[in-house]
Amino acid sequence: MRPSAARLLNILVPVKRAVDYSVKIRVNPQQTGIDTNVKHSMNPFDEIAVEEAIRLRERLGASVIKSIKAVTIGPPKSVDILRTALAVGADSAVHVALPESAPSPEPLAVAKTLQALIKKSGDGEGKVDMVILGKQAIDDDLGVTGQMLAGLLGWSQATFASKVEVDEGKGEVVVTREIDGGGEEVRCKLPVVITTDLRLNEPRYASLPNIMKAKKKPVEKVSPEDLGVDYTPQLETLKVTEPPKRVGGGKVTSVEELVAKLKEAGITAA
Repeated sequence: MRPSAARLLNILVPVKRAVDYSVKIRVNPQQTGIDTNVKHSMNPFDEIAVEEAIRLRERLGASVIKSIKAVTIGPPKSVDILRTALAVGADSAVHVALPESAPSPEPLAVAKTLQALIKKSGDGEGKVDMVILGKQAIDDDLGVTGQMLAGLLGWSQATFASKVEVDEGKGEVVVTREIDGGGEEVRCKLPVVITTDLRLNEPRYASLPNIMKAKKKPVEKVSPEDLGVDYTPQLETLKVTEPPKRVGGGKVTSVEELVAKLKEAGITAA
């Protein structure tokens, strides 16, 4: 069933709680990962996704965009990220709750969770027509969840978006993608999965009144068992270490001295 102008569109925006971008990353003493006992915030690329969903509704009007729902997967503290999304304009939220000690879910498990939530929304008025999410999370930099989700659903996909335009009459979305050579314009049929790039927009700040209002907006809590998703890790991290510290260079006074230094370092001409 393809959406049409006669039916309002619903947008789902997955967001992730990640180590704040301003924090200096350090490896934990066990060398199993990074130290997470630091400030966390919404993944910056997901902030852009939330902002774009809100801007689409502002441009197209409530007569086209019916609802914007945020979703996150994580421990109880992840609710703070949902409240941030609600404060800037999302209508409702879903928290897929995990124990505090649970490892961060892998991209395929995240994609399967989103797939289950979308199927749960049904084919009626609550049907999800568009998923907008960050192209990657700044903690693992994997950048594959959106593509996996589109593959599982069999939906159109447009990655690394720098511009999004909706043609509600044709049931299409025109997306300009960031590519190495510049930009690429793709036209996708709804429903669609879009991943956001940095140039798409600049996220707004939540006002104090909206922060207070967000506390009253609904947050649905579900468990992985409710969705039938197994979060058992499929990958094993053997060891995490910091890169070696850079050492200072040296100056040479002649070509001969430079050649001698290179030979000492084991570097010879081919």
